[in-house]
Amino acid sequence: MKQGKQVQGRQNIAIAGAGIGGLTVAALLADQGHRVSVFDQFDNPKPVGSGLVIQPVGQAVLDQIGAGDRARALGNPIKRMLGHEVDHGRKVLNVWYDRADGGRYGLGIHRASLFDAIHAAASARDIAIHPGSRVTGRDRQYLLLANGDKPGPFDLIIDAAGAQSPLSPLNARALPYGAIWGTVDWPDTDLPLTQLTQAYRKADRMIGALPIGKLPGDDRQKAAIFWSIPRDTYAKWEQAGLEVWKAEATALWPAFAPFAEQITNPAQMTMARYSHGTMRQPWSPGLVHIGDAAHRASPQLGQGANMALLDAMALATALGQAEGDAALALYSKARRWHVMAYQVMSAVFTPQYQSDSRWLPVLRDRVLYPISQIPPGPKLLTAIVCGTMLSPLGRLSQK
Repeated sequence: MKQGKQVQGRQNIAIAGAGIGGLTVAALLADQGHRVSVFDQFDNPKPVGSGLVIQPVGQAVLDQIGAGDRARALGNPIKRMLGHEVDHGRKVLNVWYDRADGGRYGLGIHRASLFDAIHAAASARDIAIHPGSRVTGRDRQYLLLANGDKPGPFDLIIDAAGAQSPLSPLNARALPYGAIWGTVDWPDTDLPLTQLTQAYRKADRMIGALPIGKLPGDDRQKAAIFWSIPRDTYAKWEQAGLEVWKAEATALWPAFAPFAEQITNPAQMTMARYSHGTMRQPWSPGLVHIGDAAHRASPQLGQGANMALLDAMALATALGQAEGDAALALYSKARRWHVMAYQVMSAVFTPQYQSDSRWLPVLRDRVLYPISQIPPGPKLLTAIVCGTMLSPLGRLSQK
């Protein structure tokens, strides 16, 4: 994923959002010699959420900005994803990265740890980060801030403000199911520390435990746990009380008990709601969207953060190979097929694991899973989770 030779002169670039994608593209563009300013709503830029998996393609981007070693020191290697159906005990998900030692792996990591690594890399560069600067819109090449300021003009505005971006026109479709997420210590358990383990009851219950390594300043191994629920039932879950939830979860999956017992306050679990949609053209003159501002999907394939990292790399590479709107069009073209493929797969796979359907889980368990274990099915599944089914940067990666 080496960037091409820079063809543009020094530009004045604004980035809305100091998240994973925003800080990554800031670091890449600073390396090209551009003057980069990042505007973020928080007084101190910080992550939101629990754990995630950075796939091999995303790890390559982290290495490009010098954040890979720090992320791997904090995170935890994931070699396998394994899931079973609780009523019958059958495996219904079984995906390996590389069985051999030293092969590819996913990186389970807390968002705070990932942010720590990327923020350190960005802070080591000449980047102006403006905290407490909530972007509310733009006026041509000026940003509009909630405090009334109007910084600019900028040669380019990059929208990395996420799913709630005020700059993005994306109208995404709300997905019927979301999940509650929490972070706990990794307990005394027989579950492998290198495995994402999930349990399902049909498609209306999904429980998971993901080893995510350590938090900055904390040497204890952590786990991200999640429980799938319809998006509009969080208040009902909260009102029912933790003991009701723990009883149901551990009855479905007894191995979840040492994780669940660490939750003593509903505030330890955060509700995440998801949507699905993609901008047909993620740019207009002087403005370009990356990450969730450009495309959103269920986290079922574990690609959300990776997509933001790949968008950042593609945009920086395009700006090194073309000028003005031609560079933005090149970025859009480079990411089109990779994003489209994963959006389609997300739309197909998500209802099999998160829906009220009665027949989709039967299809999943009795037909699709057995087929997936017949060659070349395992290799295809590995390519899907690694993010390499299609070239992440299109033809940009060929230059």
